[in-house]
Amino acid sequence: MVTPQKTIKYKKYEFKKWEARSSETIVESPVSLTVNGQVWLTFMCTPIETEAMAVGFLFNESVIDRIEELADVRVCEHGDNVDVWLKHPVEQPKSWKRTSGCSGGLTAVETLAKSDVSFQAGTPRFEPEKIGGLVDMLFESQSLYRETGGVHTSAMSDGQTILLAAEDIGRHNTLDKLAGLCLMKDIWPSPRLLITTGRISSEMLQKAARMQSPILISRTSPSSLSIEMAEKYGITLVGYARRQRFNVYSCPERVGG
Repeated sequence: MVTPQKTIKYKKYEFKKWEARSSETIVESPVSLTVNGQVWLTFMCTPIETEAMAVGFLFNESVIDRIEELADVRVCEHGDNVDVWLKHPVEQPKSWKRTSGCSGGLTAVETLAKSDVSFQAGTPRFEPEKIGGLVDMLFESQSLYRETGGVHTSAMSDGQTILLAAEDIGRHNTLDKLAGLCLMKDIWPSPRLLITTGRISSEMLQKAARMQSPILISRTSPSSLSIEMAEKYGITLVGYARRQRFNVYSCPERVGG
């Protein structure tokens, strides 16, 4: 049985003494994606919610737009392959672009965000104190992180509460899992906010834009390209978010800036 964590033994050195210890650590394993009987790629991921990850990846890559396009999604008995069957033929991308995602993210999207992505200026709007509250709720949703550490978490919110959360060793995988969960559970809140523990690079911004989220909040930093993309598409990009402080890198009017 595939599990997201495993017990390891190690030696700890502290105050000039060695001690034998054991603890839980996060699992990283290869999971291949097969579409209409053809192997497309291999994810390096934490092997939970892999069906959602496969579905969300196809959505974020614009291979599918609706859950109704899926005929079947199933994980093999060993947990190392997700088999997706669509109701229509689809051509496998000829090349995959390596992204800066941890655990080796891949994308076939040539333009880093779709040209028709745009959001209404200034809406939705939240008071600055709401950002810290959402970050606190993100921490509360980190069940796997509390057991093992070493894992990213992303969450979908309507601005009031956390509706869905996903954890994975790869930050980009968490957004694919969230997109898949939104499709499979038919949860698309309005307003739609994304909160993540991971660094915001261009592929993270790309996925947020595809998921039609006008606000993307991170515990850590954005890249220069993600800031340029956020400004272009009207996404409010928040970094280094804590309870009482954060930085806004684009469209600050949504949070009273």
